Amino acid sequence: MPENLTPTIELADYCYDLPESRIAKFPLAQRDASKLLVYRRGEIETDIFRNLSDQLTEGSTLVFNNTKVIPARLYFEKNTGAKIEIFLLHPVEPSPLVPLAMEATGSSIWDCMIGNKKRWKTDQLLTRQLTINGQEVSLRAQHNDKDNQVSLSWDGDQIRFVDIVEAAGQVPLPPYLNREANADDKPRYQTVYSEKEGAVAAPTAGLHFTPEVLSAIKDKGINEEFLTLHVSAGTFQPIKVDDVTLHPMHSEQVVISQTNLKNLIKADKIIPVGTTSMRTLESLYWYGVKLLESGDTAFAIAKLTPYQEHASLPNRREALKAVQKQMQSTNKQELIGETEIFIFPGYDFKVCDALITNFHQPGSTLILLIAAFIGKDWKQVYDYALNNDFRFLSYGDSSLLIPSHS
Repeated sequence: MPENLTPTIELADYCYDLPESRIAKFPLAQRDASKLLVYRRGEIETDIFRNLSDQLTEGSTLVFNNTKVIPARLYFEKNTGAKIEIFLLHPVEPSPLVPLAMEATGSSIWDCMIGNKKRWKTDQLLTRQLTINGQEVSLRAQHNDKDNQVSLSWDGDQIRFVDIVEAAGQVPLPPYLNREANADDKPRYQTVYSEKEGAVAAPTAGLHFTPEVLSAIKDKGINEEFLTLHVSAGTFQPIKVDDVTLHPMHSEQVVISQTNLKNLIKADKIIPVGTTSMRTLESLYWYGVKLLESGDTAFAIAKLTPYQEHASLPNRREALKAVQKQMQSTNKQELIGETEIFIFPGYDFKVCDALITNFHQPGSTLILLIAAFIGKDWKQVYDYALNNDFRFLSYGDSSLLIPSHS
């Protein structure tokens, strides 16, 4: 087993005071009217998001996460009046692959978080009546107490699981918003380019984009790539250990196409839109390393993979070409993998040259990622945002971060 080279990280060094009043509880009326903090190699300025194309260089490649948030909160009511919340996390059957699980008919099993679980006995059947495409559908739920797996079943051979959650579910707003979802959240907690159902949290950096912003980007000669990482609820999981390397990172499913790889290999500057796109791109690099070093074809990136000792490492194009070769040899147009990569200070970025992202919670895995990317200047960036009335977290304002080493 290679030596682990993880640095020592003191979580207290990555905390800051975030007043409740600075958390954006609701989105702005116009997506692209949000502020844009531009950090460019130590210098900071304020712009408006709709001017993003003015801040980017012709020939750059923006990489978007086209995952689509599913209404992952399902509520059932017992005969006693007790409400049970089922929060979908990961599919188990008929397939652990999100795209296949969303197309399941008749039944499905998911790993879940269960609210008010003490009121729901093991194997007790809960039911709920739905109307889907004019058809009355009975949705049934049972849980396995041991591992929080919930078995869901329903009538109708043509009714897919994605139809069930659209009819029965509520938007899974982040817990720090401290409010119930309303009708406006369904379209607004979703990017305008969302396509692949399966996320239980939005890739929020993309919430600022509008068709007009996307058009301006194209007009400037900036390339676009759309890949998929199905964001899990673990993205909100707070770090509760002093040694951050012991934090249990969530695993998330990624989907990459051969077209993605071809275009990324020839790309000059690569700019992920959001930390999820960044995690996907950096994971793709480490999968290439895995193929080159051991020939192991399983696309599964453990959280501390980047911190292991390696005799030598390939450059970006070499690693991506290794993945491309593997896909071509197996005649796969799409590659589905899992990553729990943990990016924190000490990480050496291999793929990403800049980052578009929102402002994140103190002491979170995402703050660690930002600090890894722009170094100690993360404090300067966040102080500037706090002192200049930027809005924070999922519905908050945006930033474009261009590190000194870019």
